[in-house]
Amino acid sequence: MSAPAVRMSARSAALDPPSAHRLAAEEHDRFLALLRTLEPADWHRPTDCPGWDVRAVAGHVLGMAEMVASTASFVRQNVAVQRAGGGIDALTAYQVRTRASLQPEELVDRFAGVAPRAARGRRRLAAVLGRLPMPEKQVVGDRTERWRFGFLFDVVLTRDTWMHRVDVARATGRDVVLTPAHDGRIVTDVIAEWALRHDRPYRLHLTGPAGGTWSAGSGGPDLELDAVEFCRVLSGRGAATGLLAQQVPF
Repeated sequence: MSAPAVRMSARSAALDPPSAHRLAAEEHDRFLALLRTLEPADWHRPTDCPGWDVRAVAGHVLGMAEMVASTASFVRQNVAVQRAGGGIDALTAYQVRTRASLQPEELVDRFAGVAPRAARGRRRLAAVLGRLPMPEKQVVGDRTERWRFGFLFDVVLTRDTWMHRVDVARATGRDVVLTPAHDGRIVTDVIAEWALRHDRPYRLHLTGPAGGTWSAGSGGPDLELDAVEFCRVLSGRGAATGLLAQQVPF
């Protein structure tokens, strides 16, 4: 079996910084608003993330927000993870494990307190580290590639919170709050990266408030599905064939 392809140049953020910072802050607000609607039984419901219930998802999102809220917390979490062998799976497991003793109301309160600082911290970290390549390679589908820190702070972390908001909403039977200005902007950025990654003709029509129509070239497949489901499929959460099998990081 041949090794996955490696991108030789590190992937950078495509979003302009003001848009990235606005989306990050708004997504934190929406995730917090969803957590505040949960009933006691909801926290134990399984999600689309293997082995994680709603409480574990919230612990991870809180952990990631606390990691970027200050330089000290960023260093502290990464040192702990490196001692455990490193990697994104070790990081997320650490975040869930170290917040497992928190009660749901404590998770909500801590996220409410850290969310504004996390948005500012991501902006600060992107300004200082954004152009530097991350030390570890990342796996996206069948690819191993390099990212710049700016791609992580300005793009991936917002997508991560957004997708986990979808996970929690699906697990608890809540409607996902969607608007063209916020969610549509996130989806548009996902589509741009997806099209760049597969680099083939397509016509895509996505339904729902975050949807729209996009195309490139001629003679490609004509795809139509819900905008949220499209992103779920690209994240690896749904069955995919053809161009939809081209994953995008969330």
